Amino acid sequence: MSDPAMALAPSVTNGAAMAPAPSVASGAAMTLTPSVTSGAAMALAPSVTSGAAMALAPSVTSGAAMNAELFINREQSWLEFNNRVLEEAQDKNNPLFERLKFLAICFSNLDEFFMVRISDVLTLAEVKGAGRDPSGLTPDEQLIEISKKTHKMVTDLYNTFTRSIVRGLKTEGIEFVDVPRLTTDERVAVERYFNTTLFPVLTPMAIDRSRRFPFISNCSLNIILELDGHERHAVIQVPPVVPRFFELQPGKRFILIEDIIKTYANRLFEGNRVLYAHCFRITRNSELDFDEEDADDLLNEIEKSVKKRKRGEPVRLEIEKNANKKLSKFLQKTLDLDAGDVYEINGPLDLTFLMPFALKGPARLMNLPIAPSRAPAFEGWEQPENVWNAIKSGDLLVHHPFESFDPVTRFVHAAACDPGVLAIKQTLYRVSGKSPIVASLIHAAENGKQVTVLVELKARFDEENNIIWAKKLEQAGCHVVYGLVGYKTHCKMILAVRREEDGIHRYVHLGTGNYNDSTARIYTDLGYFTCKENFGADVSALFNVLTGYSNYIRFNKLVTAPASLRNSFIALIDEEIQNASLGMPAGITAKMNALVDPEIITALYRASQAGVKINLIVRGICCLRPGLPGVSENIRVVSIVDRYLEHSRIYKFENGGEPRVFLSSADWMQRNLDRRVEIAFPIEDESLKERIGRILDLQLSDTVKLRELAADGSYHRARRRTRDAVHSQLALHENP
Repeated sequence: MSDPAMALAPSVTNGAAMAPAPSVASGAAMTLTPSVTSGAAMALAPSVTSGAAMALAPSVTSGAAMNAELFINREQSWLEFNNRVLEEAQDKNNPLFERLKFLAICFSNLDEFFMVRISDVLTLAEVKGAGRDPSGLTPDEQLIEISKKTHKMVTDLYNTFTRSIVRGLKTEGIEFVDVPRLTTDERVAVERYFNTTLFPVLTPMAIDRSRRFPFISNCSLNIILELDGHERHAVIQVPPVVPRFFELQPGKRFILIEDIIKTYANRLFEGNRVLYAHCFRITRNSELDFDEEDADDLLNEIEKSVKKRKRGEPVRLEIEKNANKKLSKFLQKTLDLDAGDVYEINGPLDLTFLMPFALKGPARLMNLPIAPSRAPAFEGWEQPENVWNAIKSGDLLVHHPFESFDPVTRFVHAAACDPGVLAIKQTLYRVSGKSPIVASLIHAAENGKQVTVLVELKARFDEENNIIWAKKLEQAGCHVVYGLVGYKTHCKMILAVRREEDGIHRYVHLGTGNYNDSTARIYTDLGYFTCKENFGADVSALFNVLTGYSNYIRFNKLVTAPASLRNSFIALIDEEIQNASLGMPAGITAKMNALVDPEIITALYRASQAGVKINLIVRGICCLRPGLPGVSENIRVVSIVDRYLEHSRIYKFENGGEPRVFLSSADWMQRNLDRRVEIAFPIEDESLKERIGRILDLQLSDTVKLRELAADGSYHRARRRTRDAVHSQLALHENP
């Protein structure tokens, strides 16, 4: 087994059954507890998995014969999630400029949906004999349903903007105006801005028999024009290098630059008359397309593929609602799009500009800033010695953004500066543009330490940023690797190896989220610090698999994907079934970003039928249907969309009254369990387990931002069962 990927992927060596290799599951090695993983094939006792009382109908459990009525379509579930984001923009209890942010996020989410998900379904639709998804829909049927829902979402989104938010802004004395509403002085200022700033950077592109339709880059804002004469068209790109809006009166009156360009477009075509000028925008297929198996240089191949992304096939055309129909048809035909791919927009195109606009809003119309706290255990971490002493004193847990991300950056900084630290190893999936962690890794290499960084080049839409960091790390002397062929490395790990008086010690940070100091302010995640030897040995071994040719897969504490994480989760679910059958305490509480995997969903249905109470906190996509008679009556699914993006993955199993708690980088999705390098790790300290349990309980009792999933796939606001409102994110700020 010379390929390191094979050390993590038993499916490569054991056929389609995905059963772990015997070396993975034998004995106490790599255990959650011996009762979960013992036996040559991680088999549970027959009483756990057999018996008619526990069995679902064959149609539920048997592969291709799965009952489609038990599953919600993935794409439709995602659209339900984006509707929940839109609801936050519609909620008048939120400050006005926070509503603007949610509107921008909703629009940005929809862009990515078209760039990635729609493109995937379109690709499937072109495959002859493409099967149905677990919900029973063919790719063509999915596209029809998606089109209906996305057209309605766009209508709702713009109604929210024009009928509610714009009016709210006007009430506050803030407005976007068009050219006819400019005062004389404002018109003079706008004309001057066009002549001095816009005109020099604009490039009119004529379209006629000798000049073909120009390339339109993905998601760029453009203007299509018709000039007098016979079928004379032109395109102008709205320059992305200048702000989208021009300030007429500081903080009060604004005009969008596309309106300015359309007004003075004649000046770009001297001697001609512009008849029509309308904004339009194209969304393109943005999935990377390269052969990873045959790539001689992965970094070079991804660089080339990222450039190609901008030229992907068009999948959506947005155009102003009042656009000349002839021009709209011209674009549709030129781009080879169907009528259903055209979205007529009743307002300004590309509302992502609302985010930078909202960030400059008046404080009275925004959420009050809340500073993250810092637990006493993290005080004094400016001194490296205090970092090691604190972790030696006991395992530590930090909950972002309610608690500062600073301990994580201090941990890496301490490792970089401490003469006793010999080596640092870290995975990087997404990092900020000015990452203090990367700066510390570079500093460590310059200090002569052994620094190894696994940079995942295939992190979607962060590829270019990660390529830049990878090159800088290499230039500083770090050993940079790019992961395993065919797998994204998504696990979050830092290892610091330190020489001390009594020998070598390993200090570890494991997390549920990225090492990104920027997103750590708005994503909820958990980080875990430990210097327990079995954790340190596991992380060392996993890095050896990722960077070398090690076949070491007998971990003490870590459970990894794609090797064993799926089977371990199913084993834990089945053990709760066994406990319920024996009358012992049984229950599952899980928090994640998405629940899609049919095998996990089927196991949860099986547990529900056995009487196991299951609470799922799923922020985004959930393909499981709760509340189905005889199948999922014991399953409750909720979602929280709030000020911070819920991002942590927590899995709690009651285990007969002695709960097992795991944190993970993985959601319950096929991509996480089968096509990524992921980890789950147990939290064994009783006080930390209790703290995590309180976090889960608090979120499940939320009455302000929680929505509950119904069996039909719709979400509804939680009913308040007590007089006092429970706002879980605010409560966690008050008492992290």
